Amino acid sequence: MTSKKLPFTKNKTKEIIKEYPTPFHIYNEKGIRDTARRLYRSFSWAPGFKNYFAVKANPNPYILKILAEVGMGTDCSSLPELILAEKVGIKGENIMFTSNDTPAAEFKKAKELGAIINLDDITHIPFLEEAAGIPEIICFRYNPGSLRKHKGNVIIGKPEEAKYGLTKNQLFEAYKIMGEKGVKRFGLHTMVVSNELDNDALVETAEMLFDLVVEISRKLGIKFEFINLGGGVGIPYKPEQKAPDLEYISKKIQKLYEQKIEKNGLAPIRLVMECGRAITGPHGYLVTKVIHEKHIYKEYIGVDACMANLMRPALYGAYHHITVLGKESKSKTHIYDVTGSLCENNDKFAIDRKLPKIDIGDILVIHDTGAHGFAMGFNYNGKLRSAELLLLPNGKVKQIRRAETVNDYFATLDFLGL
Repeated sequence: MTSKKLPFTKNKTKEIIKEYPTPFHIYNEKGIRDTARRLYRSFSWAPGFKNYFAVKANPNPYILKILAEVGMGTDCSSLPELILAEKVGIKGENIMFTSNDTPAAEFKKAKELGAIINLDDITHIPFLEEAAGIPEIICFRYNPGSLRKHKGNVIIGKPEEAKYGLTKNQLFEAYKIMGEKGVKRFGLHTMVVSNELDNDALVETAEMLFDLVVEISRKLGIKFEFINLGGGVGIPYKPEQKAPDLEYISKKIQKLYEQKIEKNGLAPIRLVMECGRAITGPHGYLVTKVIHEKHIYKEYIGVDACMANLMRPALYGAYHHITVLGKESKSKTHIYDVTGSLCENNDKFAIDRKLPKIDIGDILVIHDTGAHGFAMGFNYNGKLRSAELLLLPNGKVKQIRRAETVNDYFATLDFLGL
């Protein structure tokens, strides 16, 4: 079981709402820092361990700065994400550029920043060479296809049906080509699961990569500098779920490292990861107010947020826990669909959810929105994205992104040209 406690009270929330109207996302800085440090402690045995925070999970410079202070780099997948990292002061090999179907300008910017470029396809080698030149260090993303024992999950899907990465045969050819082009520093990466709660499935990823590094090193005679285990470490969105045991996972991976990397004379090889959701996900909350109730064939509660603020429930059918502030101890006597105002029937934060009786004006807190929450926002139906707030360790609140306005929505249009 996972406790779904809040780092703020109802009274504190009311104070915040006086200055920052709902809806808004709010992040708990202390929780983020504590989780980041725990990951580093768990892998303290691993030489040069670093987590490259997946910027797509929470692309806010204040969050990136907090994580940089804890020793994290950034995993970027677009030009704006590279620029975000640069503006925060993260440069060089503290950036991993992992993209797919990549435009030339993005490869050029990544090389300009000195980022580690992680190629998604063998055909990207000549494309990169023409766009930016061959870098000093190169990494390739592996897609094991049907060779993977654990068959992925709903977010990424089966490896053989995913658009990402090189096949095993392509990997050997790609490293050979890069070696012939003079590259002497190499990395290997994969990302085959997302929001994975199975400890052993996460360990299996490391075992798969270690075996592959041994095989490639022997056949091609190249030296690997790092292995990127990817991300995909899940969080317990549901109270009955349990978070992955980082200490257990780390110990298992350490044993595999000793058996496969050290015993084959390949050590030291740095281990890195690209966790995003596991770092910030549990420490973000979407705060919204009840503005309508509807009683037809079902009971509906309408709030002032919508799927433009959090689309995971609509996109994946994902569960996000909901707290009705001030009614935490009340019996869950009602069954509701909690909805937004978007003109789409899947604009629902909860379906047939047992909750206490909800009244207009109640404040709902939707949990675990610190990753892939605000980041997946959009403007369809003319909806405006919300503000982002940061709950500081001293209890004060800082706005780290203002809410969009109607003027923002129209900013790219030229009405004078009509």
